[in-house]
Amino acid sequence: MMTVPEYFGSKVFNDRVMKARLSAKVYSSLKKTIDEGTALDPSVADAVAAAMRDWAVELGATHFTHWFQPLTGITAEKHDSFISPSPDGGVIMEFSGKELIKGEPDASSFPSGGLRATFEARGYTAWDPTSYAFIKGKTLCIPTAFCSYGGHALDKKTPLLRSMEALNKQALRILRLFGNTTAKCVRSSVGPEQEYFLITKEMYDQRPDLRYCGRTLFGAKPPKGQEMDDHYFGAIKPRVAAYMEDLNEELWRLGIMAKTEHNEVAPAQHELAPIYTTTNVATDHNQLTMEIMQKVASRHGLVCLLHEKPFAGVNGSGKHNNWSIATDEGQNLLSPGDTPYENAQFLLFLCAVIKAVDDYQDLLRISVATAGNDHRLGANEAPPAVISMFLGDELNAVLEAIENDTPYEGAKKTQMKLGVDVLPGFNRDTTDRNRTSPFAFTGNKFEFRMLGSSNSIACANIMLNSAVAESLRVYADRLEGADDFETALHDMIKNTIKDHKRIIFNGNGYDDAWIKEATEERGLLNYRTTADCMPHLLDKKNVEMLTSHKVFSVEELRSRCEIMLENYCKTVTIEANTMADMAKTQIAPAIERFSADVAKNAAAKKALDPRILCSYETGLVRKLSELTDRIAVKVDELEDAVISLHDADGVVSESEMIRDKVLPKMCELRLSCDEAETITEKAYWPFPTYADILFSVR
Repeated sequence: MMTVPEYFGSKVFNDRVMKARLSAKVYSSLKKTIDEGTALDPSVADAVAAAMRDWAVELGATHFTHWFQPLTGITAEKHDSFISPSPDGGVIMEFSGKELIKGEPDASSFPSGGLRATFEARGYTAWDPTSYAFIKGKTLCIPTAFCSYGGHALDKKTPLLRSMEALNKQALRILRLFGNTTAKCVRSSVGPEQEYFLITKEMYDQRPDLRYCGRTLFGAKPPKGQEMDDHYFGAIKPRVAAYMEDLNEELWRLGIMAKTEHNEVAPAQHELAPIYTTTNVATDHNQLTMEIMQKVASRHGLVCLLHEKPFAGVNGSGKHNNWSIATDEGQNLLSPGDTPYENAQFLLFLCAVIKAVDDYQDLLRISVATAGNDHRLGANEAPPAVISMFLGDELNAVLEAIENDTPYEGAKKTQMKLGVDVLPGFNRDTTDRNRTSPFAFTGNKFEFRMLGSSNSIACANIMLNSAVAESLRVYADRLEGADDFETALHDMIKNTIKDHKRIIFNGNGYDDAWIKEATEERGLLNYRTTADCMPHLLDKKNVEMLTSHKVFSVEELRSRCEIMLENYCKTVTIEANTMADMAKTQIAPAIERFSADVAKNAAAKKALDPRILCSYETGLVRKLSELTDRIAVKVDELEDAVISLHDADGVVSESEMIRDKVLPKMCELRLSCDEAETITEKAYWPFPTYADILFSVR
């Protein structure tokens, strides 16, 4: 049996494989592109392609594909075999540099937001050499960017790579001002914590809402949920443990550094967290992780739910985006060191993040906006829709001292004493964690906690990289022209703290009083839904910033606004139609059958003894009849609201109608159906209940 170190990365064309299979000259050229971001030398493509092909074929691969991330939220691939005819009637296995560098998938059916006409089918995929190729099944997968015939980005990878270049350019300017002349590049790194639910496939198959929408549209609260806090970090059940073991092996073979696994707060909820890696690689890995999580679940008779709020009344699932920036020499630029007050370079990069989050809080909210995540943000297990930052006591004290020009005494180390001699002593961290903050500093990184579990992490990191790049650009422009660098640096840090301290909040983000303070006193934004925030992508300041760093063109921004709002409208419309269908064809008939049988029982009792009042049965039938009538009315109102969407004047108008008309009607219908579930005999109810689903995996 192979050990983990022996098979880790065995399906990846990684540095170890490249060094063994490429000539020294080709390897050196490709390595320079990967490590320093230099332009790819086209002459190396044929050599790399030949080595890739030989390696892949030896491992059983028969096909290759350009693996890309269109604006659908999932990945896409078109498989071509390696075979090519030979003169003797057989075949040879071929793969050229041209096939490696460029592909031409049909772009006509991918979302474009008006960037191209439907009849214009040609699109291009371009090899991303900074992300290793890998084998999935019998296919060599080559990570690529995806663009239209006109050169517009039709994917999430291209803008992400652009944002990384923008951050690198501006961060290097700052480092040079501090005397660092050896760093060749600065990269952002990410470790996304992935939350998910596991339920049995048997239960899943009986729920049309789960199959069509990924979440339950109906469901009364079970007798027991997460009230006892007994699932969080609890012993992992054997069936789940077997799934996790299988999942880890698949991920490790693909070079994905799955590190941490545990039960989450809600019943049937779990988490997987990887080790940090470069942002574009982390994005590829997270897309692969979500796909493999679902594939492995199927082998175990389970279904992996990645929806942000699959069950009402219990915790939803997020994806905490742990973000930091570091040089190619390994220096973490967000590490405060032992004396953060004296670490001017750290303080400047910290201020750049503070300024970025405050100036572009709308873009960060937009980057996590989906119909699914709207149900989660602001619930009692997730950050509110208001963006704020948590820095902790030590950094807060440092910034206050700088702002007020007062001495900083430094944080005192406190030794933890647990009252038991045998337990080891250790120093307490100078700062506690804040799990209610949307954007929290956690030692040498920031944890952006607003992402939904099904989101691509590309969107959030595009906006984060770009916004921080803009802050650094402003700083570099001023400092490069300063007569006295030290004075200018001090003033810049001090002014940033004064101008942007409204975004810093170290308290309870779940408290209603905070939301009032944030919006009414501090002037922070509170975009509760996708319909509220998405149009602000095209605000002048956002367009100017993103285009100035060449992360997006104006046309690409318009297309993304259109696509995201369309996705929002389509998602909710599918949910509304599913609700109406389930209520009409399954829930109402089930209530009627139960009501009829209760009435028959009452009639049978009366026949035996006319003096029997049957008050229980009479009251129950009356209540069920009222609910059935109410459900019928609410179904009609919901269907009318959906039909009215045809009158919308554009996608912005439609999204507002979804928010204001359709979603309220869905809530009203659900309330009636969920109430009916609580008084209908279980044998009659057409679907597995929350109690069935959440406690079915053992």
